[in-house]
Amino acid sequence: MNPEGHAPLATPADLSVEAMTRGFREGDLTPVDVLEAVRSRVDTCEPTLRALWWSDLEADGAAAAAARESAARWKAGEERGPLDGVPVTVKENIAVHGVPMPGGHAAGDPRPAPADAPITARLREGGAVLFGVTVMPDWGMLSSGVSSRHGITRSPLDPALTTGGSSSGAGAAAAAGYGPVHIGSDIGGSIRLPGTWLGLATLKPSFGRVPLDAPYLGRCAGPLARRTADSRAAMQVIGRPDARDVSELPPYTGDYARPLGQTPGQEPGVAGPRIGVHTDAGCGEATDPEVAAVVAATAAALSDAGADVVEIPPFMDAELLADVDRFWRVRSWETYSALSLEDQRRILPHVARWCMAGADVPGVDLMRYYHSIQRMRSATIAATLDYDFVLSPVAPMAAFPAESPMPYDDPSLPMQHIGFTVPYNMSEQPASSVHAGLTSDGRTVGVQVAGRRFDDAGVLTVSAQIEELLGAAAPVRTVGVDAG
Repeated sequence: MNPEGHAPLATPADLSVEAMTRGFREGDLTPVDVLEAVRSRVDTCEPTLRALWWSDLEADGAAAAAARESAARWKAGEERGPLDGVPVTVKENIAVHGVPMPGGHAAGDPRPAPADAPITARLREGGAVLFGVTVMPDWGMLSSGVSSRHGITRSPLDPALTTGGSSSGAGAAAAAGYGPVHIGSDIGGSIRLPGTWLGLATLKPSFGRVPLDAPYLGRCAGPLARRTADSRAAMQVIGRPDARDVSELPPYTGDYARPLGQTPGQEPGVAGPRIGVHTDAGCGEATDPEVAAVVAATAAALSDAGADVVEIPPFMDAELLADVDRFWRVRSWETYSALSLEDQRRILPHVARWCMAGADVPGVDLMRYYHSIQRMRSATIAATLDYDFVLSPVAPMAAFPAESPMPYDDPSLPMQHIGFTVPYNMSEQPASSVHAGLTSDGRTVGVQVAGRRFDDAGVLTVSAQIEELLGAAAPVRTVGVDAG
């Protein structure tokens, strides 16, 4: 709410994908109108939020031309799909031809990308209006909006609070209403963490479902939005294969929706889904009681709606969490150590100190970390195999101050907040975040819905049902409310 207690005035930039494209179809609205509303929102909010690394919002720019072309297609009844004419952004580690990719850090002079990434190509093919590239923290190895290159990206809900990360700019853009769909990436929680701390609907898909031109162990790309239906629409466009992704899954031709009582291979009309629920990750920081209460209330609502909800024990432990953290430190040290001394000094101090712990790690230890990740994968699958879905917190805490790189101060600690999220990166299972409630001081709390591998449609279906059952009020931005 703004200081007067009123929600900010909605514009076409705030519309859902469905409402937006219905307006295009019926002639009440055009993609040109929507892009202009987004431009106005960006002009109002961006000085505070700092969500965008690059934007193309000039009247003579490529995005404006794409909006005009989309308007002509809608008028002729020749639209290309669910995102035709819809304004979108991608994270700065997803290549856009001609746009430099600094990776969130201030070292070096990044060169323009020579070609579009697969995701960017799918968006353009689908008629989406790509108008911006969103920021991230240094190498994407922070769960905040703190960057040595970009400064601090702030929450549109409360600029004193973090956006989460590493898809920090994508989360801020989604929460601020820079259009309905923003694409981020996630190797340990980087899509879902902004989801919980900004009140968003997100999806980290099954590994290999959304194509990447540089796949890496656990890394996925997926949508951040304000509504699960918008994430589903985005998946229909970006969840298509590309030969450049050597880890791609077989093509999926569905629409990312299925009857809730129907798990893959079953006939419609079977009993409600079997859902495991836990609020203890088994490692990292203890879960805030207020966060746990939101998860418990969500589980109760699903039970009342007919799901078979069963409490399950934690399946992570401190050593599994520490080993994946050590593995990433070695990877980041390899990159950091290749920089000149001058460029090393430009890296955010927290990240520099964190990755220095990966220096000179023996190969035997690195292999042990890798094998530990495989144990994490096995433990996650074994613990969740008997359930259609697993419900948990996204993070054990609510949003922390925007200036903090992490929700804790000591970079020598393993990442204390990803015990709920990282298992599903390593097990390659889909997992979403859904806005489910607030703490007593008004900070957003999301729940995570994880599903069996390849069941992205089921995860989105349960996520949408949670939104309907809880009816949790959508968070309201406070940044830029006077100008609409």
